[in-house]
Amino acid sequence: MNQSQNFDQILESAVVANWVDLMRDAQSGLIHVEYGFAPSGTLDYLQVWSSIARGRWFLACAYRMSASGFHDTGVHFDNGYESEGLARVLELVIAHQNAFTAPRNLVRPGLLQIATPTQQETSAATASVSEAFDPHQLRVRGPGLGLNSGAARY
Repeated sequence: MNQSQNFDQILESAVVANWVDLMRDAQSGLIHVEYGFAPSGTLDYLQVWSSIARGRWFLACAYRMSASGFHDTGVHFDNGYESEGLARVLELVIAHQNAFTAPRNLVRPGLLQIATPTQQETSAATASVSEAFDPHQLRVRGPGLGLNSGAARY
């Protein structure tokens, strides 16, 4: 596990590496990643919002640490969005969140705004995610993670 990345950097890299899944064939757009921490210092929720038309935002993906009558725990996609790669990376980030430098102010919700990446930025983000979760350093096994399956992107 590469511990030189901070929490915001790995989230941004995860989104950029899976950009195509969040843009639905649009040439450009914006992604907002919103998150909050519980008083214990662990991630409480995370939402990924996609905008391919100015002023219109759709919830693409959400993570909840605790279940309620309205949602289960874990990563869930909404509004027809799907991304196996993003789901896998978010599950790993959440499972190993202590391996990344935490945001300075855990009391305040975090917000990342990510604009359409260049091909070079996409390549760098993919490499960053791969480096952060190097399967030779990370020994995570479990359904859906795909790390040891040869078909894994990361």
